[in-house]
Amino acid sequence: MDFGISYFPTDEVIEPADLARMAEERGFESVFVTEHTHIPASRDTPYPAGGELPREYFRIYDPFVALATMASATKRIRIGNAICLLVEHDPILTAKAVASVDRLSGGRMLFGVGAGWNLEEMRNHGTDPKKRFKILRERVEACKEIWANEEATYHGEFVNFDRIVCRPAPLQEPHPPVLVGGNGPNVLKRVLAFGDAWFPNRIPPDDQMIARVEELQRLASEAGRTPIPVTIQIPPRDPAVLEQYERAGVTRTVHMLRPGDAADGVSAERKLDEWAERKDAYSAAGA
Repeated sequence: MDFGISYFPTDEVIEPADLARMAEERGFESVFVTEHTHIPASRDTPYPAGGELPREYFRIYDPFVALATMASATKRIRIGNAICLLVEHDPILTAKAVASVDRLSGGRMLFGVGAGWNLEEMRNHGTDPKKRFKILRERVEACKEIWANEEATYHGEFVNFDRIVCRPAPLQEPHPPVLVGGNGPNVLKRVLAFGDAWFPNRIPPDDQMIARVEELQRLASEAGRTPIPVTIQIPPRDPAVLEQYERAGVTRTVHMLRPGDAADGVSAERKLDEWAERKDAYSAAGA
């Protein structure tokens, strides 16, 4: 199993490049950044976790700029979106950004995608929330067409273009892995339809989450696909439970570095050291 780190890259916490370098030094396989393009000052959509929306949601750096700085400061660690709200992005520009980061990082890009939860935020980008999952699928498919073809064409209900050239292509072939985020009732269908992996938050009870991972593998087998990698965010502390996730098909776990722990280098190092110790102990036990 691989182990990664994710966080909200804002102007009030440790810089993305510094975090990536520290994570790489401690043997983590990957580092991810969150995204919200903006937060509407007046909204009706409730925060999914309940209560007031935390301050960090309002101050996130552009994810692709943050990932580029991470890539420039490291040599090995994989870098990715957790997640890119693709329903708020032009697919041609996004395909260009992903390919650029992938090439400039030496093929280390992981492209996590999702539709999001903030309905007002989507509407500000011209996206009808009721159609966001269809839009997400078409934009992922359009990106794949652009990456795969010297001259790309895509015709859908929401994305349409004829014979465009958008080079360079990503370094990874056929493209960086597309990790489909979400925990909703239909997310496994989306993973099978246009994803390379599933990227949910771990939401207990664990036996139900593990059952969904197992269900995804069963659906993949029925569709003639090889086992589909699963990355879970916020892993369990208990190594026995983590082992159950691994047996079910989880190939990566990602620790979420909270703003308080990301406030400065000392705080971040302390938390990363704690997670690295647990990571190393788990890996040694399974060796």
